[in-house]
Parts: sequence; C-alpha cells; structure tokens
Amino acid sequence: LKKNRGSIVLFSSVAVQHGFNNHVIIGAAKGAVEGITRNLAADLSSSGVRVNCIAPSLTANAAITASLTANEKIAASIAAAHPLGRLGAPEDSAALAAFLLSSDDSSWITGQVFACDGGRSSILR
Repeated sequence: LKKNRGSIVLFSSVAVQHGFNNHVIIGAAKGAVEGITRNLAADLSSSGVRVNCIAPSLTANAAITASLTANEKIAASIAAAHPLGRLGAPEDSAALAAFLLSSDDSSWITGQVFACDGGRSSILR
C-alpha cells in the first residue's frame, strides 16, 4: 500500500452524527471507525497513503435493512425522511468508493468522512 501510495476507504453510518432510536451500538461502533479514519490518515499521510470514510444512510437491498425496506409503506416513509426523497442504493456508496480508491481526481483527499445519505445528515426536513 505504501509502495504504490494507495488509498483506504472505510465505512461508517449517518447514525454517528444523528441520534436515532435503537442505534446506540452502531453509532458507537461507527464513531470509532470515523476516529480510526482520521488518525490512520494522519499516521499514513507521510507515506502517501490516503484514508477516507463513507457514511451512508439506509441503503435499499442491503441484507441488514431488508426487513425494513421489504415493506413498501415503511420504505416510503424512510425515503421521505431524506431530502432527495429516496433510499440509498448500493451503487451510490460504490461510486463514491471507486472515486476515492482509484481516481487521480481524489489524490488530494485524506482524513475525510463523506456523507452519502441523500442529504439526511445536513438538510433538515
């Protein structure tokens, strides 16, 4: 990784920045991931290795959310809580990860946590 001045992308959750019911464990665990992201970025930056994090909101088609998104009324209600009006798709986070991992356009980015959440973490509705 150091030899090729590589990139690491970790995954967190929108639940770190917002208090959601029944999210104590995931919020704490993913908060640690965000701390690891920033500190590992500091440790590895002198070697040219970049470390960033993606914090998605609820993603449709993910195994862990299937019980919520399978019910159309619940899925629509959750989608409505996002300013862009839909649930995330796996491809949303994958596209951001691909940019951070392999694009020369991301070569000046390290130690960042990117919300990939349809605006849920920054726009109040």
